[in-house]
Amino acid sequence: MLPYATAAEAEAEAALGRAMTPAEALWFRYTAGVSDYHLYCCNILFLFVVFTLAPLPVALLELRAPAAVSPYKLQPRVRLSGAEFVRCYKDVLRIFFVVIGPLQLVSYPAVKMVGIHTQLPLPSLGEIAVQLLVYFLVEDYLNYWIHRLLHGEWGYQKIHRVHHEFTAPIGFAAPYAHWAEVLILGIPSFVGPAIAPGHMITFWLWIVLRQVEAIDTHSGIP
Repeated sequence: MLPYATAAEAEAEAALGRAMTPAEALWFRYTAGVSDYHLYCCNILFLFVVFTLAPLPVALLELRAPAAVSPYKLQPRVRLSGAEFVRCYKDVLRIFFVVIGPLQLVSYPAVKMVGIHTQLPLPSLGEIAVQLLVYFLVEDYLNYWIHRLLHGEWGYQKIHRVHHEFTAPIGFAAPYAHWAEVLILGIPSFVGPAIAPGHMITFWLWIVLRQVEAIDTHSGIP
């Protein structure tokens, strides 16, 4: 009698009408006993890792070798202390655990509704590239106009001023914002995947790349 995993893989290949690629076989084995909700919630781990590690190289350079970084900074005369970096990171973690993490936990029905899926086949590199291009264009357009609204008198005083408490930008401050701004600016990030839904892997990649881009644009180095 064939082992269950082998029989299940045979059924999957029969449904595909071809043999699975090594990547598809790996994905199939990983997801066989895991719910779609669990896979979606992996975003929480990815975001935590990105928020923690992506800003770190530039932050360490600013603290350990400021003279090497200053010529490339937008505000070379402004230097933050290590304590200020730590305070920013702690505040970002508070936002993460109070707002971003819970939002990820409860938003799965919307992800399922728009058609983001975990099934085989896996998307091709070309499909991933096209969808990511759509996501970036849509997010950039909507983020621009929402950001402009937040710079209006009411939006700035009530919400957006929190994000500008760090007048000299640093990567750790990319998600440093009022809880309402975190929710509002989460909308543009979701509209692209809602317009052109794809595989969960593409969605994971999009979330990671979008946050890396935000951290880069807030690093203070053009």
